[in-house]
Amino acid sequence: MSRNRIIPCLDVDKGKVVKGQKFENVKEVADPLTLVKKYVADGADELVFYDITASTENRALFIDLIAEIAKEVPIPFTVGGGIRTLQDIENVLAAGADKVSLNSVVLENPNFIKEAAEKFGREKIVFSMDVKEVEPSVWQVFAKGGRENTGIDAIEWALQGEANGAGEIVLNSIDEDGEKKGYQLALTKTIAEAVQIPVIASGGAGKIAHFKEALTEGKADGALAASVFHYNEINIGELKQYLRN
Repeated sequence: MSRNRIIPCLDVDKGKVVKGQKFENVKEVADPLTLVKKYVADGADELVFYDITASTENRALFIDLIAEIAKEVPIPFTVGGGIRTLQDIENVLAAGADKVSLNSVVLENPNFIKEAAEKFGREKIVFSMDVKEVEPSVWQVFAKGGRENTGIDAIEWALQGEANGAGEIVLNSIDEDGEKKGYQLALTKTIAEAVQIPVIASGGAGKIAHFKEALTEGKADGALAASVFHYNEINIGELKQYLRN
């Protein structure tokens, strides 16, 4: 797997891309297909699609929309939200996704990653963690869209996910989400040094330098962002040129 991937994230609700801050105040941004085509043209390395209310509303993902997006995406494409069963994973991969992102289901059943990795291969399983700093340098995992503290230590949870067969981790910092003040570098570095699988930094990108910090100081293998790309504050092509330089 290549290092230093730049990954736009599309949070989708009711068929539209939306964005909030710290998982709240969610507003509609754009049509997903329009953004997907732009990001592919701009040189994104991968894309992530989250159906952000599928889990909380206890419903299936929008498979038709996933299939439509997959047709437009010649780069690796990850789908998450509302995945509860191995059949759900099969449906998402059959619709054209390259990988699935697991979060809520793993909190309910930690062995689900193992079952999924054994059936589909660990390279198709992304372990997504929503994390908050509860006291200085103490990070815990949150559930239900960042509203509920599970009390689980984030480092231990990352190690368990890796041991159970996750191929990579997407590390979402709730404290930084939508704030545009930079990634949570201490958290990202701590998790990246603890595990052997790739770690993708998520939450906090506001300017080009933040991506460099995540990939160097934060030791992340990739950097995921949403609003800075959605609102044309950062162009992916220019960002990648800056990082190459």
